[in-house]
Amino acid sequence: MNSLNSVIIEGNMVREPLVRTTQKGTSVCNFTIASNRFYRHESNLEKEVGFFDVEAWGKLAEACTNNGRKGRGVRVVGRLKQDRWTANDGKNHSRVAIVAEHVEYRADLRKKDESDSESELLAHNAAEQDETEGELMEAAAVF
Repeated sequence: MNSLNSVIIEGNMVREPLVRTTQKGTSVCNFTIASNRFYRHESNLEKEVGFFDVEAWGKLAEACTNNGRKGRGVRVVGRLKQDRWTANDGKNHSRVAIVAEHVEYRADLRKKDESDSESELLAHNAAEQDETEGELMEAAAVF
């Protein structure tokens, strides 16, 4: 039985998206989002900021590269992926990232010359039928 592995997170991109291409020609876009959480602690309003690495594949990667920019608000729907490796010094390392399956963008308020239309909120589905898990694993080994 498969376990549930689903994430929905909203925040702002903290840097420009970085796109790369695998040896087989598949696009991969990496970006980081900052998500704020506010809570009360002894009558004070506290702020906690979390930074989350996101990777998008295929057509979704190209869309993230074209539409994303530092500071832009995004909502990412995806799953968690853990990478583990051993460094040359023998130390074990681990990294958890969000693999995006769907990305939405908040209206880009910096572009005042464009009209507010439905195209301001872009939603992209990254589930591509032709990508195989083996291709994803090969790409992970490249990076």
